[in-house]
Amino acid sequence: MKLAPFAALGLALAAATAPVAASAQEAPAAAPAATLSIDTPIAALVADARAKAVLDKHLPGIDQHPAFEQFKGMSLKVLAPYSQGMITDDLLAKIGADLAAIK
Repeated sequence: MKLAPFAALGLALAAATAPVAASAQEAPAAAPAATLSIDTPIAALVADARAKAVLDKHLPGIDQHPAFEQFKGMSLKVLAPYSQGMITDDLLAKIGADLAAIK
């Protein structure tokens, strides 16, 4: 599992996004028929088997990260600045393309 690269992410999130994560967790999950994208909450992506396969491909172990509960209500696009370079614009584009291919 590739959890080590996300280790610093938990520290950054704890200080910077606690209020954001709390309010984002209250948002309802995306409906199954909704289009999945990098703007979809991570929890909704993990809940969809097809989207989870995309996450496992590009960000293996993200749902096992110790800070998952803090950032699961955020989208990958929102999380990227707190990832200390792990989630790049290039990676977001690849994930976005794979998610868009899901029908």
